[in-house]
Amino acid sequence: MELTKIEIKDRIGYITLNRPEKRNALSYEFVGELKQAFVQLKEDNNAKVIVLRAEGKAFCAGADLAYIQGLQNNTYEENLEDSNHLKELFYEIYTYPKVVIAEIQGHALAGGCGLATVCDFSYTVPHAKFGYTEVKIGFIPAIVKVFLLRKIGEGKSKELLLSGKLYEAVDAQKMGLVNEVVETEKLSETVYEFAQQLILNNSGQSMAFTKQMIAEVQEKGLEEGLQYAAEQNAIARASEDCKKGIAAFLNKETPSW
Repeated sequence: MELTKIEIKDRIGYITLNRPEKRNALSYEFVGELKQAFVQLKEDNNAKVIVLRAEGKAFCAGADLAYIQGLQNNTYEENLEDSNHLKELFYEIYTYPKVVIAEIQGHALAGGCGLATVCDFSYTVPHAKFGYTEVKIGFIPAIVKVFLLRKIGEGKSKELLLSGKLYEAVDAQKMGLVNEVVETEKLSETVYEFAQQLILNNSGQSMAFTKQMIAEVQEKGLEEGLQYAAEQNAIARASEDCKKGIAAFLNKETPSW
């Protein structure tokens, strides 16, 4: 059985986690398939927005602990290679040139919560729970914390990462982990409608540039960041999408994105 399913519908590229019998726990092979899925859809012009979703009751339970146990006798170098494999997946999603929406139909825990965190938007259901439980099993939330700190700040990140507690969906929304909590039967429809708004109303090029700037500007000082922003502003003015969009606005037309 394929661990990852890919489907394109109405300009939405769906990537589905397909290991329900293991609560979509992440193994080396599974992470590899996910990376390949994102790479495949990156260059596919039929998919303007990506939706990451899952089969089964859980969105993702994090790392496959049986797999992790099997790595405990590995050398440092072997374990570093495995860690980099997961890091590359999270980095791929975070810096992806297309908007990625997480459709979270069940619990998102540990690395699975990290998977949701690196997406640009996330929609979930009332019964889903969120949390970073690594400290409860003597592990550490290493890679995921880099993105979590950027997303919700140090205070809330400490609360999540050091307590190891599970939080209800409504509390995850208050923390900024998820954007919206919707009824289970409306989840797919809500995500679809939001994705279509992005597809129809927004320039894909502009969304890609904006994501890139958000990722890069946080590492720069004030003056350097402003200079970078000014340069990107100047580049954007000459882009085809900007010319098209402004011309349409001035002509009281709706641009076709």
